Amino acid sequence: MAKFVFELNQSLDGYVDHQLLPGDPTLFLHFTERMRGMAGLVYGRRMYEDMRYWDEDRAEWGAKEQAYAEAWRRQPKWVVSRSLTSVGPNATLVKEEIEATMRALKARVDGEIGIAGPELAASLTELGLIDEYQPYIHPAVLGRGKPYFAAARSLLRLTASERIGESVIRLTYVPA
Repeated sequence: MAKFVFELNQSLDGYVDHQLLPGDPTLFLHFTERMRGMAGLVYGRRMYEDMRYWDEDRAEWGAKEQAYAEAWRRQPKWVVSRSLTSVGPNATLVKEEIEATMRALKARVDGEIGIAGPELAASLTELGLIDEYQPYIHPAVLGRGKPYFAAARSLLRLTASERIGESVIRLTYVPA
């Protein structure tokens, strides 16, 4: 059975905006290794559209970016969207019966499946499907953006913390 893990970078004040958070080479390598170890990824539309960047090779990429792109492309992806009409390679569009599809996915896949997108995570939380929340806390205060938690959430229990690089902390919470 799969474990659904909602993990995203966030600012100290709780916002997710990867374009405004500072880059960190150690964290980038960490995410490449995480990507290699995942059993798959479930995206909301906006997050998937942002991540499609990794589908095409770019001349300006170095070895680190190429390694991440290779790991990302290998992962099976499920994209939850009612507005998209198609998705890229190694991706499946989920337009209807979202709860049934996610429950079936969780039942048939072994390993961690990354959940990406605050609205998607809120929907899956309401259905009781998120097993872990892993915010990566950056030492930045953005004052704007999308909140990591797009909806109210019942109590969580901290199970782990890990420093990554010089300034990022990954916290791991499970439903209490």
